[in-house]
Amino acid sequence: MLALWYAHTWVADHLYTTPRLVLSSAEPGSGKTRVLEVAKHFTKAAEMTMSGSAAALVRMVAAGPITILLDEVDTIFAGGGGGNEEVRGMLNGGYKRTATIPKCRGDAATGITVDRLPIFAPAALAGLAGSLPDTINTRAITIHLRKRRNDEHVQSYMERRVDREATPIREALESWVTSIGESLEEAEPTMPHGVADRAAEIWEPLIAIADAAGGHWPTTARTACSYFVHDKTGVTPSLGVQLLTDLWTLFKTMGTDRLHTTEILRCLLTLDDSPWTDLNGRPLDARRLSKELRRYHVAPITVKCNDTNAKGYVTFANDHQVGLADAWARYLPALATEGEK
Repeated sequence: MLALWYAHTWVADHLYTTPRLVLSSAEPGSGKTRVLEVAKHFTKAAEMTMSGSAAALVRMVAAGPITILLDEVDTIFAGGGGGNEEVRGMLNGGYKRTATIPKCRGDAATGITVDRLPIFAPAALAGLAGSLPDTINTRAITIHLRKRRNDEHVQSYMERRVDREATPIREALESWVTSIGESLEEAEPTMPHGVADRAAEIWEPLIAIADAAGGHWPTTARTACSYFVHDKTGVTPSLGVQLLTDLWTLFKTMGTDRLHTTEILRCLLTLDDSPWTDLNGRPLDARRLSKELRRYHVAPITVKCNDTNAKGYVTFANDHQVGLADAWARYLPALATEGEK
């Protein structure tokens, strides 16, 4: 995957999307910076940086071509969400060719004009797990790195030696991939089963390059694609998806299509390793449950369970809401499919 990602930076001007590359780890010293340092030897116009304002990054991209190698993103974004909204917006929008950011130039005396600066550029981002906003993660291929064990040994990285060894490889890669750049504009590679929508969008350029390379690359690329798209190891789901998952397990275990809110809360609050007992210092209650599920067009209704009528939730649709089964099918497709077997 990394080889294909390096290759795509040389022909980004022929592509509609450029997948973000995210390097994540639970602890420092897990090799994230080293991956960026190696990437610098094989990518086009690499610019390795640790910070920078949105204005500076936008103008660097507009003056490109450039490949952004951004380290220590946990210092840029606060806890995976807040802070540096302009940088987040640039990284979000800049994965598609059509994206621009308007910047005003001039003053009232001389006249103000608006420059539409392009922000499309390959970007690799390294930081501690949970440091990136979800909106960037959904546009990215993510590698989860772990610290090396004491009995695992690797050769020391020496930049001058690596640069000397990498130069002929980089030159050969640039020569070959730029020679097929125009053909990639019309490429419509077949995606692996279950890879669609945004996942297909970010993988399409890499698989197109693999198909052009031939040999083992078409199969290798699709195997990698399936792994990175479908394997969720180390990925923390959103609170809403976690709630839908726990509700799916609860309804399936109890073999019912309806449950009272009080019973749902009782069961959720007894789950081990769940967040429901402490949501900003308070346990999950009926109001918060309703608020979380409302986003998925699921609402409480009066239901009859054990000869008792009370507010609760159902799996099926009615005049008031779409039902939990609809939310499961949309946001937990693997679990929903399993439940149909």
